[in-house]
Amino acid sequence: MVTQIDAQPTPHLWRAPGHRPTPTRRLDRKLAAILGGTDVREDFILADAKDADMAFGVTSPGPLPGSEVGDARPRPGVFKTRAAYLDDMRALVAADLLDIVLTSAANGEILAGDGSLGDEVTLAVRANDTTDIWNARGGSYPQHPSRPFRTADLASVRHFCDLVLYSVTFNNDLDHDVATLEAYRDFRAEASALGIRHFLEVFNPNAPVGLAPDQVGGFVNDSIIRCLAGVTSDQRPAFLKMAFNGPGAVAELVEHDPTLVVGILGGSAGTTRDTFELLARGQAAGARVALFGRKIQRAESQLGLVTLMRAVLAGDHTPESAVHAYHDQLAADGIAPHRDLETDLAITDPAVRG
Repeated sequence: MVTQIDAQPTPHLWRAPGHRPTPTRRLDRKLAAILGGTDVREDFILADAKDADMAFGVTSPGPLPGSEVGDARPRPGVFKTRAAYLDDMRALVAADLLDIVLTSAANGEILAGDGSLGDEVTLAVRANDTTDIWNARGGSYPQHPSRPFRTADLASVRHFCDLVLYSVTFNNDLDHDVATLEAYRDFRAEASALGIRHFLEVFNPNAPVGLAPDQVGGFVNDSIIRCLAGVTSDQRPAFLKMAFNGPGAVAELVEHDPTLVVGILGGSAGTTRDTFELLARGQAAGARVALFGRKIQRAESQLGLVTLMRAVLAGDHTPESAVHAYHDQLAADGIAPHRDLETDLAITDPAVRG
């Protein structure tokens, strides 16, 4: 298994300013079908969101099997390494189940340089890392209103990647939300000039001001439409990534503007039933993209989980039957499950519990 992490990027992937990619990669073909209204179940877009190193640092790849993670003291031999994290990405790409692999710029450069991506999977890298995703052990940054920040340099990224993720968080806090919108405006202009396209991640408020829980879905939807209303086609996002705030919130966005391809994020790991339920309910409400991070990364078998995610999307399994199939596959492969079957069949995510 390849563990090298110092490969050099290939420079030929850069595109001139104003270039729009031809639909040669699977992502582009699927987006064309979705926007043209001709998509079928198989056109649902799956992304492996492995950009968590820009949020969680050392702990991003997850704990090693059998390791004790309750003790907060830093020490070796507890978490998977960066090399293992890259190998997890390569394994899923090689299985040909993904449309996008989302990484940090540093890891994306390696995958682009060592030939791991092939011709079908689209590499995307996280373009910004706002303060609300800074989840260092012992840190308190996510408790404060999100502030815009960007580590990645787009001029460096353009040599190996033409798609980036940009995230925003609105909190109903005037000063912070204005700063967020100003930073997004500046990013769009820079990305457009470099020939880089983006998709927009809109987190739920992390430190909301004066918002009741039942107002969050409407606030987020209105904030999305309002912030994009002044954006012309050359700078609009290719699709959205957002929390699943219930089927009504997703359906409202899809109904309001079919040119906005809605994608849902995975959130915390949860149970295996949570993963399949979120996927099925998002698809039923009109979402056409799923970008799951910890739900995939923390699975006992990432390949087994993503294979069954595809089966749920295709209608070959219900979320419940997919959990049974997943446990059967774990048993056949000799992999110990994190939870017994009954526990893993429970729906624990509040977003899909109702």
